[in-house]
Amino acid sequence: MAIKLIALDIDDTLLTSQHNISEKTKEALDKALDQGIKVVLCSGRPLAGVSPFLNDLGVAGDDQYVITYNGGLVETVSGKVLSRKILDNHAYRRIVKYVNDNHMQYYVLDDDSNVYTSDHDINRFAATQAWENSAGIYVRTPDELADDFEITKAAIVGEKEDLDKYDQAVKDEFSDDYYVVRAADNFLEIMNPTANKGTGLEKLTQILSFTPDEVMAFGDEQNDLPMFKFAGTAVAMGNGSDLAKLHANYVTDTNDNDGIAKALDKLVF
Repeated sequence: MAIKLIALDIDDTLLTSQHNISEKTKEALDKALDQGIKVVLCSGRPLAGVSPFLNDLGVAGDDQYVITYNGGLVETVSGKVLSRKILDNHAYRRIVKYVNDNHMQYYVLDDDSNVYTSDHDINRFAATQAWENSAGIYVRTPDELADDFEITKAAIVGEKEDLDKYDQAVKDEFSDDYYVVRAADNFLEIMNPTANKGTGLEKLTQILSFTPDEVMAFGDEQNDLPMFKFAGTAVAMGNGSDLAKLHANYVTDTNDNDGIAKALDKLVF
């Protein structure tokens, strides 16, 4: 069956290690767009953090789409929200109490791309997230925010060796109630239990009346596995984790070696 939608993780998939999109990848995705294929960026980032890459690819308008916050929101690229699965104030307070009690560093995001933390010593990964979103960091405790303050996700952040120590304990604490995923070496994320890239992709394909067989998904990490499970064709990057490769239908070249373009040439064009 012909591919109608290409779902793309951003970091270490669409982007090279120099944090840009290679010319060959741009050319391949431009060819897909010219053929009427939807090119959908699927990321843990909010819309503000995804927009520069949408602009770079020339993806615009209410008939193009993006999956943000690891599936917490499904939106048009102009910001019209089609699906919203977030965490309420009770969940936010529970997470903050846990991370503070256990001396972990964290940040949370609202659905306007804003970054919040109660850490006065702000972790460099939280600062990077704010910079990528073109946003500031609001240093606030839960009591300093509205009683109905909601979050799209929380991220426990730190060096890989620290998160390796926290990983299982955090999953033991929260996995019965929320979706907990190690999005990358330095990010352990907590989200709405029904929010992930797979459910976001499923919702979008329902809106577009596409079938899973018409979807190709590219990724490199654990948080890409739900969309690998949903998509008819799952492509892992050559630089991806062993787990991503294990769950893929096809392993392409690395992000620095035009892996997306090579896979599209072989499997789509």
